[in-house]
Amino acid sequence: MEEHSLKLQTFGFNDYFENEFEQYKEAGYEVGRVALEHKRMYRVWTDEEELLCEVSGKFSFVAASRDDYPAVGDWVVLKTRAGENRATIHAVLPRKSKFSRKAAGINTEEQIVAANVDTIFLVNSLNDDLNLRRIERYLLLSWESGANPVIVLTKADLCDDLEEKLAAVEAIAMGVPVVSVSVVEERGLEDIQPYLIPGKTIALLGSSGVGKSTLTNCLLGDEKQKVQTIREGDDKGRHTTTHRELILLPQGTVLIDTPGMRELQLWDSENGLAESFTDIESMADECKFRDCTHENEPGCAVIHAIENGLLDQNRLTSYKKLQKELAYLERKQDKRAQSEEKKRWKSISSGLKQKYKKV
Repeated sequence: MEEHSLKLQTFGFNDYFENEFEQYKEAGYEVGRVALEHKRMYRVWTDEEELLCEVSGKFSFVAASRDDYPAVGDWVVLKTRAGENRATIHAVLPRKSKFSRKAAGINTEEQIVAANVDTIFLVNSLNDDLNLRRIERYLLLSWESGANPVIVLTKADLCDDLEEKLAAVEAIAMGVPVVSVSVVEERGLEDIQPYLIPGKTIALLGSSGVGKSTLTNCLLGDEKQKVQTIREGDDKGRHTTTHRELILLPQGTVLIDTPGMRELQLWDSENGLAESFTDIESMADECKFRDCTHENEPGCAVIHAIENGLLDQNRLTSYKKLQKELAYLERKQDKRAQSEEKKRWKSISSGLKQKYKKV
């Protein structure tokens, strides 16, 4: 790490990325971190300046899918253009973690929301918008990302039954820290401080209007992110953040603020399902039949737990729904892979035919 400035280390550059970048040093490449993405153009932080970058033609040619392109939080290999304040990206260093979801639309594609994140703040508001099933979905993808989730419950000043709601959230978040805060009353913010570690990266994830931008401004000590007051009548916040962006906090922590997600479709989350529903998975091990569907089989430990008040029926319903969604996604991914393989061999076959015609 001696060859790179303390500034890069503040941005999250560590021994892992140093080792991955080693092969590019002799060719005169530089390294930077993607701070902002807008339609195949990228704002990249380097140890010297912020550069506007685009990927090279070779990069685009080799990239097989959407997730091969840089995402916010990625460390990229680049060459600067003298006097232009611009650079060309030639490679993306291997990611340590990534929070992904299925991209919106009919195509089965991965969308990387944030890369190389150490901690994920799953932000939910404590007003009437609190949704346990949505938290389960976020937790599932968080465990799959490789980062550590922390549930941050905002707008505690609007909650009349705080202890009850905290207990409900903790019941579905085994082993995950749960923090309640009120930026307006400056309450609970001290519980966030231990996660603000220099050189580490935190991503703020959550639905629209839950208070991510307000929390960002509070941590930053500045009105950098635009915020709007909640709507009268339903206490829901108004969506303000429109893009993902790296923000450097005074503590030296990198924060990734993200737009609110109207939908959160799963992506490759089988391991995350087991992490998120350890209670049901452990109960299922006690079922009489190994292939128990937890419907009406005799000796079902899961149904027995529900009947005895040890498990909420809604949680089991959510578990089954997510299972079906993952199974459907896996089938679609298999079909896509088969289609791409068929196209590849068709292209190879066509090329061979053209070659022999010339002969």
